[in-house]
Amino acid sequence: MKASRFHLATLKEAPSDAEIASHRLMTRAGMIRRLAGGIYTYLPLGLRVIRRIESIVRDEMERAGALELLMPVVQPAEVWMESGRWEKYGPELMRVKDRHGRDFVIQPTSEEVVTDIARAELRSWRQLPKNFWHIQTKFRDERRPRFGVMRGREFTMKDAYSFDRDAAGALASYQVMFDAYQRIFNRMGLRFRAVAADTGSIGGSASHEFQVLADTGEDAIAVSDTSEYAANIELAEALALLPAREMPSQTLARTATPGCSKCEAVAELLGIPLAQTVKSVVLAVDSIPVPTPTPAVSTSASASASITPTRPRIVLMLVRGDHELNEIKASKVAGMEGFRMATDAEIVEAFGCPPGYLGPVFANGESASTVRVIADRTVANMADFVAGANAVDFHWTGLNWGRDLPEPEVADLRNVVAGDPSPDGQGHLKIVRGIEVGHVFYLGTKYSESMGATVLDQDGKPRLLEMGCYGIGITRLVGAAIEQHHDERGIIWPRALAPFEVVICPVGYDRHEAVRDAADALYAQLQAAGIEVILDERGERPGVMFADWELIGVPVRITVGERGLRDGVVEILSRRMAVGVAPDAVRIGEVVAAVQAQLEHA
Repeated sequence: MKASRFHLATLKEAPSDAEIASHRLMTRAGMIRRLAGGIYTYLPLGLRVIRRIESIVRDEMERAGALELLMPVVQPAEVWMESGRWEKYGPELMRVKDRHGRDFVIQPTSEEVVTDIARAELRSWRQLPKNFWHIQTKFRDERRPRFGVMRGREFTMKDAYSFDRDAAGALASYQVMFDAYQRIFNRMGLRFRAVAADTGSIGGSASHEFQVLADTGEDAIAVSDTSEYAANIELAEALALLPAREMPSQTLARTATPGCSKCEAVAELLGIPLAQTVKSVVLAVDSIPVPTPTPAVSTSASASASITPTRPRIVLMLVRGDHELNEIKASKVAGMEGFRMATDAEIVEAFGCPPGYLGPVFANGESASTVRVIADRTVANMADFVAGANAVDFHWTGLNWGRDLPEPEVADLRNVVAGDPSPDGQGHLKIVRGIEVGHVFYLGTKYSESMGATVLDQDGKPRLLEMGCYGIGITRLVGAAIEQHHDERGIIWPRALAPFEVVICPVGYDRHEAVRDAADALYAQLQAAGIEVILDERGERPGVMFADWELIGVPVRITVGERGLRDGVVEILSRRMAVGVAPDAVRIGEVVAAVQAQLEHA
């Protein structure tokens, strides 16, 4: 490719709304242009990177035995109603009507459509396993699109769906995809971790996220400092920080704590470590109203029904004062599905006190019997701790389980923090930031059951298909790679993702015949060697050329100048080299070999 025939559209300034490096650099490098909030046009340079990503994905999916198809962007509402996600998915699902008033969605994902394909095309267990996949445009109506392509509304995703006869087969398919994803991200030259994760709105059981490690990542990840353990902070198991509960050594006392409604203020007033305090979080679980029959107004009238309102179940969750409640973990405690934060009125009714001074010691038997108390593992092992006295401006000090209040229900309720012991028993946890670029789920029969997707089993009876789903954010990967590979000058592409592998920058191409001939010859030689090369023959000043290509991030730059040619050499510089590092002077006849050696490390 020659630069004069390509579309180079670099900018000196980034848009004012660009908050992170990838958004700034993709815009300045001429990769994207904003059309609307969260919706971008990919210019030729950006599209070349996307095609490189797709090529790697396609290669590894074929290697894994998956079958490519193409499912539509616009999908009928009926299949989403079958799965139950028409109501459950939320406002991110873009719902539209056609000219006949029929409901459709602009797909955010394709579980429903692929399950419809499976129930129509797969008849017998002999056709299994199957894995169908595609690369397709998706749309999620984000409330606040931001960070450029990292949190856009329209994006490109690779999604795959496996179908198996039983759970064992489904987990084997899951492992095949997990291994394929490892290869994909390794080939792209990315530093990443596969982390245990929550299944979220997709549903299912087993789940792993593939996180590209970057300081600007939205996700917090807990990783062991000595092992391969990694988990999303929402899912990382928090072990008890106290091996066992000590015997009480303090007398229980109702202590005045005027104006101290936070654990930090209580600890400061009492002169104790924050870790000696206990934080109270009040949740509510709404019961389903029960219809009760009302007396008939006449013997001929059928009985009608009225709704008897029910009180929500109030739940007090206790975490140490320096810890935070993990709401995902809280939702997985038995009986806590669908919980919400309790209102101030509900709290006052249950505790006789507004928030700020709440605790597990109740003055009346009714509250003690109706409020469910659940303590985090660490709290359950605490002794002589401080908690609210359910009275404004007062806390209990010297509280002990068993002696002063009943033994609590115990669960893992908190977020892990740096320094916690790793759940696998190896080392300690550190918290790093990550950008989710891939996610694999074992779905089980979540969709096949709701949509009636079965095959005839060996015994001739229908059997629900066991499913898995596997996504990669194609366009998000562009941004994630830049977040991990950039400096103050611009992008530093790994070779596998670069729009071009080499750029030739001839100084005075339009003025010096020797420079022009040498540049053209090198261009032809590199092309013949199968190297993706672009020749910048625009006639720009060296400073302008170099700044453009450092911003764009091509891995290797060859500078052809009249002075060097007198000595039979050109200059080769890796984009990864620091500012001020001198380029290598390479003889003309050795350029291809030198470039190939540079690219091996790019």
